[in-house]
Amino acid sequence: MSTSLLIPLHVAYIRALGNSKDELSYHLSAHLRMNAVYWGLTALCIMDHKDALDRDEMVDFVMSCWDEEAGAFGAHPDHDAHLLSTLSAIQILLMQDALDRVDVDRVVKFILSLQQPSGIFAGDAFGETDTRFLYCAVSALSLLGRLHELDVEKTVEYIQRCRNFDGGFGAIAGAESHAAQVFVCVAALAILDRLEEIDQPALCWWLSERQLPNGGLNGRPEKLEDVSFRTTICSAVSIIPLFQVCYSFWVLSALSILGKLTWIDASKLEAFILSAQETESGGIADRPGDVPDVFHTLFGIAGLSLLGYPALMDLDPVYCMPASIVENVGLRKGWKALQRRTS
Repeated sequence: MSTSLLIPLHVAYIRALGNSKDELSYHLSAHLRMNAVYWGLTALCIMDHKDALDRDEMVDFVMSCWDEEAGAFGAHPDHDAHLLSTLSAIQILLMQDALDRVDVDRVVKFILSLQQPSGIFAGDAFGETDTRFLYCAVSALSLLGRLHELDVEKTVEYIQRCRNFDGGFGAIAGAESHAAQVFVCVAALAILDRLEEIDQPALCWWLSERQLPNGGLNGRPEKLEDVSFRTTICSAVSIIPLFQVCYSFWVLSALSILGKLTWIDASKLEAFILSAQETESGGIADRPGDVPDVFHTLFGIAGLSLLGYPALMDLDPVYCMPASIVENVGLRKGWKALQRRTS
């Protein structure tokens, strides 16, 4: 177990991920490929090693996932377009200064076509709806400079319907509060400049209550802790009911957007994230002792950045991208991270 962030090992771990093309697991995860590229690139940017992966190869891969019929991006070449992979593609191209490769008009048309009469968004043409996809739509339109084309009132009204008595938000109207859904709803409202729709005292109390005695955070009451959670913007595919490192980001990002990061014990959470590192081959796992993956590697590092961990770059919790990139396009909101420590 290490008490410091093993940056060289994590950089090497991410660089090696593309060397496993002969393994079955590589092909079974094709539906997450675009997201994985986004996770890896963002983690490298926050560790200040963006150039560890080849830019041109990455941009070419993203463009190979373009779904010409739909006018958006799939997760892998020849996969159908989806809001999730489309947002990841936009984020990657923006970080790589290649957004000019995108047919913005067609992507905007695709995104807007997925908004339902209720205000919620479907993820793709097959119709699954969730506040995760609403966030993907709002974030993507904002990054493309086309947020003005969204029916903002209808979108905000649906988010309001997902708010519960405890201040949290669910996946759909009537669903229980969950940290992952809290993040997507809070971040969407931040992008739309509508944070006044949140019962901030109740929600910040609920979020601070997610911290457990070992320092980790859970996603809802009576669950265990986790570095992250797999059902949000980054991997809308499965539900993990246990504790993992990724919860660190969902809870921290919402608290950061609301200016309440001091409501949790930062030192205990930092120690929990660092304890989930793989000290031989690199990467961060969902919890100490488990196998690392690039998803939890990003969100562990993202959580450490918001906690002010030394030598990391600032992360924007609204867009989950390097803060400098978001600031350069004039989209920074009023979030607050802990002060960056020097040692």
